[in-house]
Amino acid sequence: MGRYVGAIDQGTTSTRFMVFDREGRVVARAQEEHAQIYPAPGHVEHDPQEIWRKTVQVMGQALEEGGLAPADLAAIGITNQRETTLIWDRRTGKPLHNALVWQDTRNDRLVAAFAREGGRDRFRAVTGLPLASYFSGLKLRWLLDHVEGARERAEAGEVLFGTIDSWLVWNLTGGPEGGRHLTDVTNASRTQLMALDRLAWDAGMLDAFGIPEAMLPEIVPSSGWLGETTTPFPGVPIAGILGDQQAALFGQTCFRPGEAKNTYGTGCFALMNTGTAPVPSKAGLVTTVGYKLDGQDPVYALEGSIAITGALVQWLRDNLGLIRESAEIERLAASVTDNGGVYFVPAFSGLYAPHWCESARGLIIGLTRYAHRGHIARACLEATAFQTHEVLEAMAADSGIPVTELRADGGMVVNDALMQFQSDILGVAVVRPKVSETTALGAAYAAGLATGTWKGLDDLVRNWSVERRWAPGMAQEERRRLRAGWDRAVRRSFDWADEV
Repeated sequence: MGRYVGAIDQGTTSTRFMVFDREGRVVARAQEEHAQIYPAPGHVEHDPQEIWRKTVQVMGQALEEGGLAPADLAAIGITNQRETTLIWDRRTGKPLHNALVWQDTRNDRLVAAFAREGGRDRFRAVTGLPLASYFSGLKLRWLLDHVEGARERAEAGEVLFGTIDSWLVWNLTGGPEGGRHLTDVTNASRTQLMALDRLAWDAGMLDAFGIPEAMLPEIVPSSGWLGETTTPFPGVPIAGILGDQQAALFGQTCFRPGEAKNTYGTGCFALMNTGTAPVPSKAGLVTTVGYKLDGQDPVYALEGSIAITGALVQWLRDNLGLIRESAEIERLAASVTDNGGVYFVPAFSGLYAPHWCESARGLIIGLTRYAHRGHIARACLEATAFQTHEVLEAMAADSGIPVTELRADGGMVVNDALMQFQSDILGVAVVRPKVSETTALGAAYAAGLATGTWKGLDDLVRNWSVERRWAPGMAQEERRRLRAGWDRAVRRSFDWADEV
C-alpha cells in the first residue's frame, strides 16, 4: 500500500490535487484555474468538461512534480464546491448544459413560488434547509424545465444528476464504461432533496420539486471504499468524499460538539459540530451533515454561509481597479487607522445566513469627503469579519454553546490584519493551523481513515497544531459601536431589488 494520500480539491475558481503524508504535511501539489461564465446578471456557470480536464491535468502534474508514482497513493479523497449542479448523458458522458454554480440565482422565481405556498421554511423540518436559490434541488428543477428534452430523458433513466463530486467520481471510475454514480451524505444534504434524519432521498421532496428519482446518485458515507480509478491512472481506491466546508471542518479536527471553524474563501462558511443529533435552527442558519464515517452514526453541524468575502477583494481589483493584486488589500487597508465611518455590505446576489434576503443588494454607506480608497479597502475586509460575527452569534443562539475559539482556514487567513480584526469584533481568539490547506486535508483524512493510513480520529487530532493565534484587543464599547454600525448598514441593503 502507498505511503501517501491524495486529495482532489475542486473549488469554485480552480482545481487542485494535493498529496499528504501521515503527519498531514503536503508533499506534492498542482493547481489550475477554470473559466467563470456569466451569461446574464445573476447567472454563474462552469464548463464541466473543462473541470474534468483540469482534474486529470493536476493529478498528473502533482505526481510528476513530487517525483511520485500512482503506486505511492494509498487512496484518494475528493472535496468539491457544493450545490453546483449539472446533468449529463449516461451513455455519452456529455453534459446537457453548463453547470449552475452555487452562486447562480436564476431559480429565484422558483424559490419565491414555493415560498408563497408555505413560507421559506416549509421544507426545513425534513431537509434542514430554508428555501433559497443556493441549494441544488431547485437548480436541478430549472435545468429540467429549461433544457430541451431533459425531463423526458431523465424520467427514462438516460440523464444523470450530480454535484461536482458525483461528476468526478463517475469519470474517474470509468464514465460511460461502468462509472459509479454516487454522492456522499454531506453533498446530498445540500440538495434539499435528502431527509436529514434518514440520510436518504425523500419521496415528498422529489414530488414537490418534480425530480425523477432515476437520475439521482446513490448516497454513501463520507469515508469508506467507494470505487477505484480507471483514469488518469488505474487502481487507486477512492475512499472519501466531503463537500468543501465539511472537509474543512474535518481537516480542522472539529470532532467534538461546540468546536467551530470558518473558511475564508470566495465566500465564508462557518460550521459548528453539534454531535450525532441535528439541531434545528431558529436563528437563520442551516442544519447539515458534518460527516459520516462508514459504519458509524452521522455527525451533524450548524452552518452559516456567506456568499461574498474574498470575492469582494476580487471585485475591488477587477471591477473598480482599486488594487492591482489581491494581496495589496492588506497594505491599503492598513493605511488608515479605522473605517472612517464607511461600511461595505457585499450583497451582490442577496444575503445568505443569517438573513436569507434574496432582494438585498450591495452598498457602500457612510461616505464623506473625508473617506478615501483606504477606508473602502478597510471596509471591504471588515465586511468579512462582521458577517462572520453575525453567523457565530446565530450559532450560539441555536446551540446554546458559545464559541470560545474560532479555527480559521482558507485563502484569506494569510491576511493578518483581517484575522486580528476578526478576533477583535468577535471578542474571542482566532487560530490558524500550521497546515492551512484544511479542505484538501479533510478529504485526504477521510480517505486515509478508510484505508488504514490513519487508525482513528485521535491520530488526526495529534496532527493538528496552531501556527498563529490572535487574541482580542478591542474595547467592548468600540466593539459594540462598530457592530451597531454594521447592523444599520445591513438593514439598509434589504429589499433593494424588485421582489421576485
